[in-house]
Amino acid sequence: MKKLNISAIAVAIGLAFSFGAMAQSMSKDEYKASSESIAAEFKSAKASCGAFSANAKDVCMAEAMGKEKVAKAELDARYKPSEKNRYQARVAQADADYSVAKEKCDDKAGNEKDVCVKEAKAAQTRAKADAKANMKVSAANQAAKETSGEAQMKANEQKVDARSDAAEAKRDADYAVAKEKCDAYAGGAKDYCLDQAKARFGKS
Repeated sequence: MKKLNISAIAVAIGLAFSFGAMAQSMSKDEYKASSESIAAEFKSAKASCGAFSANAKDVCMAEAMGKEKVAKAELDARYKPSEKNRYQARVAQADADYSVAKEKCDDKAGNEKDVCVKEAKAAQTRAKADAKANMKVSAANQAAKETSGEAQMKANEQKVDARSDAAEAKRDADYAVAKEKCDAYAGGAKDYCLDQAKARFGKS
């Protein structure tokens, strides 16, 4: 299948979704106007994808839908600022990146495609794990500011646990990628590859 010209897709999509500089607080009317702008930009991006065919069109659509979802999540996080909404925005970005990456994997075949999908999934897992850890750490930091010394110690433990959980999730995702790469081998070479992967990621 023909390689994608990603820059061409980006030009075709032409999505602005530039809400990064938006003020933290906005009125209901401003929120509504921004929502309508996101919808209009998605409609335009979707129409632009018609210029492509086959997998290039699928990637274009995945990018358009992903950017729309991220823009909506970021808008919600600015309209109603909270750790939960900021977390949802990070998750939306992770999911959007995964959808696009997975579609791009369709340009590959066999084990190369399998590894590509595993790598895309691992990147999503890492991003979500970091987002979850950040949310838990922020909550723990807030609790530490507002409570007693004993509660602060508990908050610190929660932060350590959050980071540990994130590290474990990312390690498992990377191990899945390593195992998939071993499928490119056979016999003793494959066994050696799997043994190396287990040793590297602490798996029995």
